[in-house]
Amino acid sequence: MATETDPTTDEVSIESTRSEREPPGPDGLPVIGNTFALASDVFGFYERLAHEYEDDVAHYRVAGDTGYLLTHPDHVEQVLVTDAPRFVKGEMQQRQIGSAFGEGMLLAENDDWRDQRTTAQPAFYRERIETYAPVAVSHAEAMAADWNDGETIEIHDAMTELTLSVLAWSLFGIDVRGRQSAVRAAATATRDRFDTSRLGAYLPEWIPTPVNRQYKHSLSSLREFIEELIDERRAADELGEDLLSLLVAATDTGGMDDNTLRDNMATFLFAGHETTALALTYTWFLLGHHPDVQERLHAELDEVLGDAPPTAADLPELDYTEQVVKEAMRLYPPVWTTFREPIEDIEIGGYTIPEGTVVSLPQWIIHRDERWYDAPLEFRPERWVDGDDRPEYAYYPFGGGPRHCIGMRFARMEAQLVVATLAREFAVESITDASLALTASANTLPAEPVKLRLSRR
Repeated sequence: MATETDPTTDEVSIESTRSEREPPGPDGLPVIGNTFALASDVFGFYERLAHEYEDDVAHYRVAGDTGYLLTHPDHVEQVLVTDAPRFVKGEMQQRQIGSAFGEGMLLAENDDWRDQRTTAQPAFYRERIETYAPVAVSHAEAMAADWNDGETIEIHDAMTELTLSVLAWSLFGIDVRGRQSAVRAAATATRDRFDTSRLGAYLPEWIPTPVNRQYKHSLSSLREFIEELIDERRAADELGEDLLSLLVAATDTGGMDDNTLRDNMATFLFAGHETTALALTYTWFLLGHHPDVQERLHAELDEVLGDAPPTAADLPELDYTEQVVKEAMRLYPPVWTTFREPIEDIEIGGYTIPEGTVVSLPQWIIHRDERWYDAPLEFRPERWVDGDDRPEYAYYPFGGGPRHCIGMRFARMEAQLVVATLAREFAVESITDASLALTASANTLPAEPVKLRLSRR
């Protein structure tokens, strides 16, 4: 399929057929490849690749690495499920975020990963997760009590504060309200460090740029905070059943070393709250631009809950609430792409993907593909009412396969309960323009404050 491209970019026309062994892709400048094109607009760059090259497979080159973009759900399933043992998180991710998460569960491989997952799994059993529901509701109620009719709030900041406090209390048995500064600073520094619109995101961490120096400083402060939490737990009379207690017990019995314990704490403190905060941010933003959806949501909450706060037992009846959150995570997936690296040459979609290269599985593209979704750029929670014939991996906000997000059920429950709790009390109007500017960093981030005006119901 011949394609014409914008002459102002570093891309050129190319003829692609399935008989080629090397996937097609844009030419780039010597050495730096497509780095400038990617940095100027990663979402737009991915969209151009997805639309210009057939067979849902394309290659690109960034900062010395060769990347392969796979944009069909079947390819995602092959990488994450069918051929999962033939892929690893890879050297690129270790170079990028290894200093933050080390050998914790996010980046560990093989037996190390399985052992860590097994240790942590009891904290995420279904019956255990349901005990976290009152925490999410009570913390959301406390936030609602501080909100005022007619007030304007920055919702991403509010949801970050809320989800971090819920996670810390649920998983670690710790009240971090008033003690969030180290985690919040590390989150901000990480966003800046991996903001793909900055060329610094493609530079090694050891180069002493201001962003890199701040990133290292914030990680040091985060480790000190984590050490305090671990010391407090070890000083307790006895260990409980929460995740922190499980991890501490594993180190005390030799099943995990102290470094891995700290790395897992950093992983859960940062990654565990950030994706849920973003899911909620985009949910409120979209509700504020769609009063008809918000009205239907309020009607469901009034009918099911009445004057009572939501509980885990109410969730099966809050169908529309679930659909609203699910649709927000489709349109604005908190994780914009998932990376893997093959440990051997592998054929995908008729093309050979070489060992050790970077494979990108972009939720941002597949969640918005008109092949799987009618009017994909529209916010339509009702699209989830009935079953569908979409491929399974046309929707994967939490990844998939054996390495899907361990906190998936917790995050879904928390998001639905927070929406139900706050929407019982308030209607919202989005002040931020509907064409929300975004930044592709470690997650899909709003590039501007997301402001809402509150109206008490």
